Amino acid sequence: MEYKIEKSQQYVLIDLAEPIIEEETAQGLSRLVASLWKEGYTNLILDLSKVQEIETPGFSILRKANDLCLRDGGLFVVVSKDDALIEELDEAKIRDLTILPTTEEAVDAVFMNELEGEFREEEDDEYGFGNAEEGEEGSSSGGSEEEY
Repeated sequence: MEYKIEKSQQYVLIDLAEPIIEEETAQGLSRLVASLWKEGYTNLILDLSKVQEIETPGFSILRKANDLCLRDGGLFVVVSKDDALIEELDEAKIRDLTILPTTEEAVDAVFMNELEGEFREEEDDEYGFGNAEEGEEGSSSGGSEEEY
């Protein structure tokens, strides 16, 4: 599998230089995604601008990579301007898959997702600990009532 990889603190950009994602390429991509996930990367950008076709094993690894990233609060972004390829990706019905036309937009989406995640965490902390100033009793009863 031929590709270039660019790592940053927030994401990894994988520029796939294969015209077709077939069985062998899908296996290589699967190993790469697993390795990156083990390193702690939950935001992956897969540039498919050179890809013209995706076979069934390719859709399977895209689905798995997307699920891994989403499960850990990250984002899996596919980059392509190829309308036929985008249509195939849509037809594959990969849950919450983000498809964007440029890597710049993909990087922006990752940063926006990170900010939204941080905002949600702050909001949860604020909501969960909002009664802490009222004393121990208010804090513990308020906390248990807020859980669903």
